[in-house]
Amino acid sequence: MTGSLLEVIALDVRDALAAEEGGADRLEVVSDMGSGGLTPSADLVAAIADKCGLPQMVMLRCNAGFTVTPDELDRLRRDVKELSEAGAAGFVFGFLTEDGAVDLEATDALIRAVSPLPWTFHRAVDHAADVRAAWRAVRLLPNLATVLTSGSPLGVGAGLPVLRARADAGDAPLTLAGGGLKREHVPALLDYGVRAFHVGSAVRGSWGTPVDPARVQEWRRLIDQS
Repeated sequence: MTGSLLEVIALDVRDALAAEEGGADRLEVVSDMGSGGLTPSADLVAAIADKCGLPQMVMLRCNAGFTVTPDELDRLRRDVKELSEAGAAGFVFGFLTEDGAVDLEATDALIRAVSPLPWTFHRAVDHAADVRAAWRAVRLLPNLATVLTSGSPLGVGAGLPVLRARADAGDAPLTLAGGGLKREHVPALLDYGVRAFHVGSAVRGSWGTPVDPARVQEWRRLIDQS
């Protein structure tokens, strides 16, 4: 990856256009941030694609947790075709078993469903029972673009030591830092070699207000300063 990547969470077309105006590189398109981000409708993905030129990484997730039932997995596999046709450039997913290990069977099923499109393993990795084992399981999976991680369920501030350890282990190129990401965290992350950043509430007043292009522009300048 050349330069730094800025990904902005978009809940609607207005968010997507504001992110584009502010200089974002790509979108994570989700619904229901009250549940931490669930699968959006294909109609939304199509509407964004019609108005906005940014690539959309689309969430595949049915519930607020990090596990998936067989019925939910079947539904997500069916969703992939419709979302791809609507304009998805890639997908965001990743699952844990009940005991906190990476659910490779479910994750592999969706990797096959979305292939050849790239995908992001989301913050389920931060909630694994053994984070290092989870990274070992995820990092070599096919077509993996990035791992969205804060290093801790409590957010980037608490997770900086883990993010530094992952960078020391060679995972900085895969790391998409997000989840409680604040401006003061960026210099350390850049120093670790992290070059991809994911923001949601940081570019809006609250989840009830839209993305502010001026805030996106501030983040653009911040991560490009290196």
